Amino acid sequence: NESNRRARIRGVVAIDATTKERIEIESTTVVLTTGTFLRGVLMIGHERYSGGRHLRDSEEVEPPSVGLALTLERFGFPLGRLKTGTPARLDGRTIDWDACKIQPSERPAVPFSYVRQSRGEEPPLAAAGNLIDCYQTATNEETHKLVMEYAHLLPEYDGMDGKGNGPRYCPSIYKKVERFAERKSHNSFLEPEGLNTDIVYPNGMSGPYPEEIQLKIFRSMMGLEKAEIVRPGYDVEYDFVNPQVLTHTLEAKSIAGLYLAGQICGTTGYEEAGAQGIIAGANAGRAAGAAYRGEKAPVAFVLGRDEAYIGVLIDDLVTKGTTEPYRMFTSRAEYRISLRADNADLRLTRKGAEYGLVTDPERLAALDMRQALIGENVERLRDFKLFVTDWGKRGGNDLMGGAAANRPGKEFKKKTAEEVLGMPNVSLKMVESIMADVFDEEQQEKQETADGESSSSEPDVDAKMDPTPLSVYDTVEASIKYKSYVVRQEKDIESWRKAQGAKIPPNIIYDRAVMPTFKQEEIEKLDQFRPSTFAEASQISALRPQSLVYLYHHVMRLNKESGKKKREESESVAV
Repeated sequence: NESNRRARIRGVVAIDATTKERIEIESTTVVLTTGTFLRGVLMIGHERYSGGRHLRDSEEVEPPSVGLALTLERFGFPLGRLKTGTPARLDGRTIDWDACKIQPSERPAVPFSYVRQSRGEEPPLAAAGNLIDCYQTATNEETHKLVMEYAHLLPEYDGMDGKGNGPRYCPSIYKKVERFAERKSHNSFLEPEGLNTDIVYPNGMSGPYPEEIQLKIFRSMMGLEKAEIVRPGYDVEYDFVNPQVLTHTLEAKSIAGLYLAGQICGTTGYEEAGAQGIIAGANAGRAAGAAYRGEKAPVAFVLGRDEAYIGVLIDDLVTKGTTEPYRMFTSRAEYRISLRADNADLRLTRKGAEYGLVTDPERLAALDMRQALIGENVERLRDFKLFVTDWGKRGGNDLMGGAAANRPGKEFKKKTAEEVLGMPNVSLKMVESIMADVFDEEQQEKQETADGESSSSEPDVDAKMDPTPLSVYDTVEASIKYKSYVVRQEKDIESWRKAQGAKIPPNIIYDRAVMPTFKQEEIEKLDQFRPSTFAEASQISALRPQSLVYLYHHVMRLNKESGKKKREESESVAV
C-alpha cells in the first residue's frame, strides 16, 4: 500500500496435509487465532514432543504451526514464549462421590440470554432437568509432600530460565504448594465433562508430572483413592505476539487486514479469547464486507474502558503489552462499578445494533422491555415516601441506621424508598415488602370507607403491589445502591487523569507494609520498573487503577511530609 507504505494482507497460503499441495486462499482480511499452536511443544515430565494440543477423545496430537510462526517472525512481529497446562482427566466411575462434597447446580438456572429472561425461561437443558452436579475435594499434607518430592521430574521450559512463563492466577498444583507453603490444603472441583461421558475434569490440579506420579498425587486425595486416569495432564509452551503491535481493533499496525485474537495476543483462557474474537471478527468482517461491496472502509468497532471489560482487556494489551499470560479481572477496570453483568445489554446491545452486529428483532424488543421495566420500578421507588420513624417502625431501627432513626425531629422528615435502598444493609426485597404492606393497608382503608358509604365505584379488593420482576431486579437494586459510588468513581478517575504528569520520588519504597492494599505482583513490578511519573506507572501491565490512585495519594502525602520537614529545618537554622 504505497499511499501510507503499509503492507496489506492478500490471503493465506496453506499446505494440504494429505497431498502436500500448496493451497492459496485469497482474502482482504484474515484473523489469526492460533491458540497454543505457534511452535507448540507438549510436555509430560521430562518428555517433550511437538504439538499444539492433544485431541479431545484420542491419544493423537495435533501438530504445531511452525511455518506461521516463522512467517510472523519474518514480517517483524515480536514473539515471546508462554506456557499453560491442563490437568489429567479422570474416570468418573472410579471416584467415590459420597466422600466428596456436592456442589449442586443453581436452581432456578439463570440464562445468559436476556431474550430467555424476558420470556421467563430457563436454559433448555435446565428446564428439561438435565443438570449435572459438581463435587469438591481437596489436597492434603500427603498430597503436598508428593508434589514437592517429585518436583525434579517436572519439565524444563524454554522461557524464564527453564521455569516457564505460565499464568500467575491459574497456577499448577506445584506452584500453589510452592508459593503458599503455609497452606495445608487446596480445593479441587470435580467437574463432569458432559451428559454422555464418564470423563471428569479435576479443576485446579494441573501438573505435568509423569503419568504414574500424577496418579499417586490424585490417589492421596479424599474420594480419589481408587481413581483412574483416562488421559494424563500435560503442559504446552508456545509463541505469542507482543500485542502492542496491534490497534484497538486488533488489526496489525504493520499489515492492513491482518487481525490477531486469543492466546496469540498473550492472554489466558477461553473468555479472554472469546472477547478478542468478537472484536477482531467484527472488524475483519465489516472491513471485508465493505471491500466486497466497493465501499469505503467502515468505522472501527471499538469498545472503551468505560463501556465493557472487553474494552479494558484490549486497551491493556495494545497499550501496555504483557510479559505473562494476561487474565481479565474486575480489579483492572477503573469503571468496574458501572460494568456489571446485570447491565451488559443496556451498555452494549444498542451499540451492537448500530454496527450491524445485533439484528434479532426479539433481542432488541427484550432490551426495550427491560429498559421500560427498570425505569418504571426505579420511578416507583422514587415516588414512594414515608416518615423516617415509620420506616424504622416497619423495618426495624437497623433499617434506618440504628438508634439515630429515633432522634428528635426525625418524625417530621420523610425519605423515599430510593433513598432508603441506598443505605447499607438494606435490600430491594426489604423495601418493597414495606411498600406492599402500606399498599395493602391503603386498600383496606378504601374498602372500609366504601363499606360505610354508598358509592357507584367499588375499590379493587384484589389489587396488590407486584415486586420488581426477577429479570430486572438486580439492575434496579444495583443502579440505586451504587449511585453515589459511581459519582465518587468519576471524581477519582478525573483527579487521576490530572495527575498523569506528577513525579514519583526515585527513592520511594515499594513494600506491602506501607502499601497494604497492593498485590504482591504490583509491588514487584513497581520495584522492578521504578517509574518516574504516574504516566509511566500507568503503562505497567497488571497495575490496577485503584492502586494507581492509592499510589498518587501516598506520594502526595510523602511530598507534604517532606515539605513540612524542610520548613521546620529551615526555621530551626534561622533561629
